[in-house]
Amino acid sequence: MKISRVFRLLPPVAVGVAIAVWLVSTAEPPARKDEHVRSVVAHTILADVTPVHTVVRGYGNVRAARTWEAISEISGTITWRNPELDTGNVLRAGSDALKIDPTAYELAVAQAQADLAALEADIAQLDTDEANTGRLLALEQSRLGLSKTELARIRDLVDRGVTSQSALDGQERATLQVRRVVAELQNTLGLLPSRRNRLDAQMARTKAVLARAVRDLGKTDIVVPFDLRVGSVHVERHQFVVAGQPLVSADDIRQAEIIAQIPVMSFRRLLGGARQSALLAPEALSIDFAEISAEVRLVSDLSQTWSGRLVRVESALDPQARSVPAVVTVDDPYASANPPLRLPLVPNMYVELVLTGPVISENVTIPESAVHEGNLVYLRDADGRLELREVSLVWRQNGQAVIASGVEPGEEVILDDLVPAIPGMIVTPVEDEE
Repeated sequence: MKISRVFRLLPPVAVGVAIAVWLVSTAEPPARKDEHVRSVVAHTILADVTPVHTVVRGYGNVRAARTWEAISEISGTITWRNPELDTGNVLRAGSDALKIDPTAYELAVAQAQADLAALEADIAQLDTDEANTGRLLALEQSRLGLSKTELARIRDLVDRGVTSQSALDGQERATLQVRRVVAELQNTLGLLPSRRNRLDAQMARTKAVLARAVRDLGKTDIVVPFDLRVGSVHVERHQFVVAGQPLVSADDIRQAEIIAQIPVMSFRRLLGGARQSALLAPEALSIDFAEISAEVRLVSDLSQTWSGRLVRVESALDPQARSVPAVVTVDDPYASANPPLRLPLVPNMYVELVLTGPVISENVTIPESAVHEGNLVYLRDADGRLELREVSLVWRQNGQAVIASGVEPGEEVILDDLVPAIPGMIVTPVEDEE
């Protein structure tokens, strides 16, 4: 029974196998698909050699180039205060800020002048005494000569027995008396130089006292040394001040300066590749400073700018950042001020410094966005296909990459970031697209 069923199933199976064989043998082979080359559209530029100016940015706070700290050099009462002497006001050079009571110093000047006049009278008296003593000495010397002659005549008479010994003794006493007067007058003249030296010393001392008194009298007027803006006033009218007491603090309005911390390597490029050993030498830097332009921008409003100049670097690197403290000066920081539309450059403003150096080299420069994965550049070759090439960078600044090697002038650089970037695929420039 089972065998008969098997025989009944064989014909349908055989027919199915035959149909399958026939279908496989008569089927057409799969069609061959042509290879498709991938293409992209991208922005490109031609690489070119351009002069490179080093641009360095830094940030810092504004401060006055000069400040005035008025400190009293004398003691006295404030008798007058400038009505404009208040915080924020501007005072011009040469104007009076404060006056200290000058009475005590005027009296000191008068006393010194009186002492000086007395000494001048003493010196004049000494000159007169010297002249008179000289004339008396001349007379007494003449008298002494006559007395000596008379003494010799009487001595001769005594020797001849014509006159007495008493007459000789009297003449000798008279001669000695004249000699004494002559010696006294000579001693008086000899003492006059020492008296004159003493009077000269007293004269010099009195003149010094007078000069100090005049100087102190001049210190009673507190005069503004340069155009300034008042910061703080520490005294009031009728207040007594002592020597060494602070009076006024103010800032110069003719110049402002900013100290910005610049990385050492960036600063070297700014100077045109100066040697690091000579980085802080003033004699090496001063020549290059004239070729460096500086622009100051207000961080809170970049449309407000001022022109400045790099004048110096401070004596030491910043101890934490190890950066160069570059000092930029701005002349006339209050020029064209029109608050609130345009502010003056005042202390404690936070600003950005843009320092532009001279041309230091000529290299191929491309947009920084065209450099991928550190140092990889996409190029469009002569056949319009993508080429990936590694380049050597000098540095990057202001969105530009300066190429030392790897890209030649005239080569077509792809600006877009292609994903995926498959070497050899066709690149169609945007400007060629219809």
